[in-house]
Amino acid sequence: MAENGKSATEKVPAVANPLSEQPSEIASNINYHAQFSPHFSPFKFEPEQAFFATAESVRDRLVKQWNETFLHYHKVDPKQTYYLSMEYLQGRALTNAIGNLDIQNAYAEALNKLGHELEEIAEQEKDAALGNGGLGRLASCFLDSMATLNLPAWGYGLRYKYGLFKQLITKQGQEEIAEDWLEKFSPWEVVRHDIVFPVRFFGSIEINPDGSRKWVGGEVVQALAYDVPIPGYKTKNTISLRLWEAKARAEDFNLFQFNDGQYESAAQLHSRAQQICAVLYPGDATEDGKLLRLKQQFFLCSASLQDIILRFKERRSGKGSWKWSEFPSKVAVQLNDTHPTLAIPELMRLLLDDERLGWDEAWDVTTRTIAYTNHTVLPEALEKWSQPVMWKLLPRHMEIIEEIDKRFLAMINATRPDLEHKLPTMRVLDHNPQKPVVRMANLCVVSAHTVNGVAQLHSDILKAELFADYVSIWPTKFQNKTNGITPRRWLRFCSPELSNIITKWLKTDQWATNLDLLSGLREFADNADFQDEWASAKMANKQRLAQYILRVTGVSIDPNSLFDIQVKRIHEYKRQLLNILGAIYRYKKLKEMSPELRKNTTSRTIMIGGKAFATYTNAKRIVKLVNDVGAVVNNDPEVNSYLKKPVVLHNTFVSYALLFSKATSGIDVVFVPNYNVSVAEMLIPGSELSQHISTAGMEASGTSNMKFALNGCLIIGTLDGANVEIREEIGEENFFLFGARADEVPQLRKDRENG
Repeated sequence: MAENGKSATEKVPAVANPLSEQPSEIASNINYHAQFSPHFSPFKFEPEQAFFATAESVRDRLVKQWNETFLHYHKVDPKQTYYLSMEYLQGRALTNAIGNLDIQNAYAEALNKLGHELEEIAEQEKDAALGNGGLGRLASCFLDSMATLNLPAWGYGLRYKYGLFKQLITKQGQEEIAEDWLEKFSPWEVVRHDIVFPVRFFGSIEINPDGSRKWVGGEVVQALAYDVPIPGYKTKNTISLRLWEAKARAEDFNLFQFNDGQYESAAQLHSRAQQICAVLYPGDATEDGKLLRLKQQFFLCSASLQDIILRFKERRSGKGSWKWSEFPSKVAVQLNDTHPTLAIPELMRLLLDDERLGWDEAWDVTTRTIAYTNHTVLPEALEKWSQPVMWKLLPRHMEIIEEIDKRFLAMINATRPDLEHKLPTMRVLDHNPQKPVVRMANLCVVSAHTVNGVAQLHSDILKAELFADYVSIWPTKFQNKTNGITPRRWLRFCSPELSNIITKWLKTDQWATNLDLLSGLREFADNADFQDEWASAKMANKQRLAQYILRVTGVSIDPNSLFDIQVKRIHEYKRQLLNILGAIYRYKKLKEMSPELRKNTTSRTIMIGGKAFATYTNAKRIVKLVNDVGAVVNNDPEVNSYLKKPVVLHNTFVSYALLFSKATSGIDVVFVPNYNVSVAEMLIPGSELSQHISTAGMEASGTSNMKFALNGCLIIGTLDGANVEIREEIGEENFFLFGARADEVPQLRKDRENG
């Protein structure tokens, strides 16, 4: 390819055409970046070099739209949403960017001129390792949707160097190694050397003669901004995901110690700063682990709020006098789960200590600015931080939290004496002498102007159970916002065959921004031509998936078998264990059958994927079990009578029924390694049955269920999370209902406990 690529690049002049939509000029612009924005040795233009040059070419366009968007909002000064999240699961950016900019065909043609295929170049991109599960993917879908809706929005997160982990599957089960997405560099991010804020840890409180307080001493690291552009679909609006990196300054490096041979202590602060953004969710079994997690959370909150306040002030400058009471009419801060809860005491501290507001004014501004999204009813996931650890790391914030708690108690005693007996569980601080903690969810509910759940069932459970006592105080504070997904990434771009068929039959591509239009397909449901096209699109996706599975696992799967898929974080409540026990049962039943009976069963390939948290022993045992079951089942000739060889259909428009008549009975079990957004984009379009079988009442929403449904996949699921609403939308007859309902679960648990 190198020779071929080199000769092709020689034919294309290396000329900057940053905004062109003509394939030949785009090819020149890509070649220009390969030569004049070099990251590799000269004269190399293999797929990897081609990817970086292509990404930089696309970035040229994004930067122009980005700057125009920034300038527009600076002038118009609308109210702006700031989304704070510990996770963003972005996926690859190249296909999404050229798709949203509506220039994918021009880029495909341009790369052909340079001797490359767009698909191959897109494959070179590593997923940004900034998230793990639905929480992070929701954040990324929100950014895409807000950009598409032309909303003035901004995401804030941390720039994790090594992510959560890259999952390897060995004989021992799951092994974790560091993600390498930044091993070279990310072509999408722009470092903003002028956007740097100090973030303090530890230290003490200084009380001034006038009674005001100041947090001093301790260690101070610098938060440096890296911006990633988020383009909207077919719009010029391009918003930002701002990621913070922690650094120490040159003056924090002790040259005297270094020259004295004390190398480690000379760079102590540099090394501590690097730890902050090294890993997503570092292990917190030790005191140091807990401190590091708390540092990460505070680092995100403090840097983001300092930035938000600075921007608010910049937009006020030159506009005459202004008051802090205007802040909530220009700024909305949304907390994605309890991880960014420290934004509440940090905003209070900045207003009280730096801006010198009184408590009542600062509290009014804070409570009108901050809103909270709850993502879980699982007690272990509702964060509770040790009070001694908090006093050590954030002494001023603990003073503020104590005051919030004290005033909440006083308010209840004065206005709701009937709730006094409930105060021990409702208050922010739990003073249990064995384990005094700060309850982060309680702090959010007490301080935020709005609290939302992420699916109707989940929001109902929050109001009826978890936060019931607060609902009686603030009945209008609680609402539901069912999670959603972006139809661009999760259908338009990841399944072009199906997407083209939908556009053809609906005679419009407007469904990509208005999914209600998909109901127009109902009138064609019984049309034989439509069914054939739909089936062939599904088969093309299954072929692609079968080839991917062969490449990453070495297992050949039959594209004519039923593809039965469960992909999500490995967790006991998500019940991957139940799924694999079902597979074992199916295998045993097949073994008991006569060969004649076996021929009448539907051949099935069961795929399970997801990461188990590194310290979550039971989840890792489930991963090992799935792989061990696969090793037995896939090598048993009795239940695997077809040839272990992938089928490649060149003419994809073949009748689905015809293909299935060739299927032989059998079962395959495959664990799909290192599940991430790009793997999901391969699995979901090829799925026919997907499993969403969490114990009812446990899954807040789930969003992969929506992605599978959008790709014409049937769901077997419990009445949990968003499954409830999907079933209402698609009709009960199109949903395989399974398991107990949320209101039946407590009694069932009781019955089991009583034997």
